[in-house]
Amino acid sequence: QVQLVESGGGSVQAGGSLRLSCAASGLSLSTNCMGWFRQAPGKEREGVTSIYPGGMTSYGDSVKGRFAISQDKVKNAMYLQMNTLKPEDTAMYYCAAAYGTYCNLYDGTTFRYWGQGTQVTVSS
Repeated sequence: QVQLVESGGGSVQAGGSLRLSCAASGLSLSTNCMGWFRQAPGKEREGVTSIYPGGMTSYGDSVKGRFAISQDKVKNAMYLQMNTLKPEDTAMYYCAAAYGTYCNLYDGTTFRYWGQGTQVTVSS
């Protein structure tokens, strides 16, 4: 059974940083593309970043240069380092795993498994 558990969310002032974690079980980061998504109240879900098993990454335009995705295949965990946070980054952040080695950050249907989410709130 696949399980994705996010942690690390919280409240921070604009300009601050947070690091989200996603602990995966039931699948391997060596064989599954992984990603982070977010959804703010009243808005559509947005792809934040993704990482292929080989390490290639992709970022949404709104977070490029501020966020960084990484993975630890030994721990089977994924991380999202968020710097220079802005109020518009406020959202529920979700960890997601694709069906296999391929994923598309702009197509959420390429992701099969989803975590429960962790809330990030950025105040001005």
